[in-house]
Amino acid sequence: MDHDKTFHCPGKDHRMGMFLEASLLLLLKKQCAHGYGLMEQLEQLGFDTNELNASTLYRTLRKMEKSGLVISKWEEGEGGPNRRVYEITQQGVSDLNEWHMVFQERKKRIQRFLEVYEKNCGLDGEAE
Repeated sequence: MDHDKTFHCPGKDHRMGMFLEASLLLLLKKQCAHGYGLMEQLEQLGFDTNELNASTLYRTLRKMEKSGLVISKWEEGEGGPNRRVYEITQQGVSDLNEWHMVFQERKKRIQRFLEVYEKNCGLDGEAE
């Protein structure tokens, strides 16, 4: 398999949506931010911002606000239009802590999977 090419993994997009929510909570725990700033910061968490469009980001933020994970308010832009700034809520912090525990457990499972895979299939993915 050519690892430089994109491949399809069933359910990948749905799961990435949940990872996007957790990632946004993590970024907002550090500081309040507007959508464009969050988009830029998502790169440090491994998101390809060429593939993640602004409408997906804002739709996710609206959903999170409706669920009580974040709140937003309008602030004057510096020399530009007003912009919506997002802040994590206490419920958002609680969910972020739960995501941390879930990811720790998944990390262990993934590590075990990789160890068994490499033992049984070799590094090139071919059965020995």
